[in-house]
Amino acid sequence: MAIKPLKDRVVAKREEALQKTKSGLLLGEATEKPAYAVVQAVGPEAKSVKKGDKILFKDYSAMDVKIDKDEYLIVKEEDILGVIA
Repeated sequence: MAIKPLKDRVVAKREEALQKTKSGLLLGEATEKPAYAVVQAVGPEAKSVKKGDKILFKDYSAMDVKIDKDEYLIVKEEDILGVIA
């Protein structure tokens, strides 16, 4: 099943949190979820992002949606802080 976002909404899939640091230290379960995701679909009024972009967003403003076994986020374009190059 696919989600077709309306207006300036963006559907994204949250990336998995890092399990170890760059120096090799293993992280525990208490790590915070990253506030970045990969864009899966873009509404017709969204102008700054496209499918496949990795975005930073305001974590508290994203709506979590679970369809089948997949988890998605729906975010307004104005709540996206930036695109990671």
